[in-house]
Amino acid sequence: MARGRYPLLIVLVLLLFASITAGVSLGATPIAVTAVWSIVVNKIVPGTFEATWSAGRESIVWDVRFPRTLLAGLVGAGLATVGAVLQPVTRNPLADPHLLGVSSGGAFGAIFALLHTGLVFGLLTVPLFAFAGALAATAVVFGVTRFSGGTADRLVLSGVAVSSVVAALANLLIFLGDPRAAHTVVFWMLGGLGLAQWSHLVYPALVLAASLAWLCLKAREINALAMGDETALTLGVHVGALRASLFVVTALVTGVMVAFSGAIGFVGLMVPHLVRFFAGSDNARVIPLSAAVGAILLIGADVVARLVMAPQDMPIGIVTGLVGGIAFVVILNRR
Repeated sequence: MARGRYPLLIVLVLLLFASITAGVSLGATPIAVTAVWSIVVNKIVPGTFEATWSAGRESIVWDVRFPRTLLAGLVGAGLATVGAVLQPVTRNPLADPHLLGVSSGGAFGAIFALLHTGLVFGLLTVPLFAFAGALAATAVVFGVTRFSGGTADRLVLSGVAVSSVVAALANLLIFLGDPRAAHTVVFWMLGGLGLAQWSHLVYPALVLAASLAWLCLKAREINALAMGDETALTLGVHVGALRASLFVVTALVTGVMVAFSGAIGFVGLMVPHLVRFFAGSDNARVIPLSAAVGAILLIGADVVARLVMAPQDMPIGIVTGLVGGIAFVVILNRR
């Protein structure tokens, strides 16, 4: 297993580099790959290359597409990681942040912050409220599931129900909010990356890096939890504390990603299954590989969203929803 890990890792790194290149190069105004990386290198190390490109193209690459592509990678990695953790922890192959209502809770928190708080905590207001909404939705879903029987199937049904209720409440917030600001929050309902800025990337990057490192350290305990609570207890795992901490971390990751990208569905559902297909079920491999594959796929989805209706941007949530809905049916049939 270890011997096959490194070629796979090399392939994913190359695919990630290629997807980032495509994400910056392709769009309503195509830019040559050589120009893209010359601009990037010049921004990092000024004077490396002679500027043979226009100021407009430099702005497109550095100020618009590069931060957007990096945000797509961070969000894809974050949502895929959350799905890779929720599925074994809940022992439900259909668990993901969208189906369990976590994304909807995060979107509700972000919309509430935008329309009804006056951004009291500055730039951190939206991520903080998105995290609170995601955590609250997670708690409600598991409370409803425990009340109704506690089975894995009821977990998904509870998630769908809570997600619908939270979405309705989010619509109510939009209806009661300032009509002039309502069009901006549609971004969080449909999912999009058009508001990406360099100054914003530090928050999802730090949260993802810290959470991913912690989850990888807990991978063996997550493996034990996936075999059942009794088995995990016999292996020395503190089941209640571990499950609670995992739910808090996944809510944190989901809330922060939703705060900067909106509610993007099905990434957390599709990617872990794809990774397990070629990498096995050991979460020490599934979690980091899901992060890499999630980044690659969401960058690709963003390229499709920008090209299919160019020069307008289609919300990326539409692309992932179409593909994810088909994947959902395939997973159900395989089950």
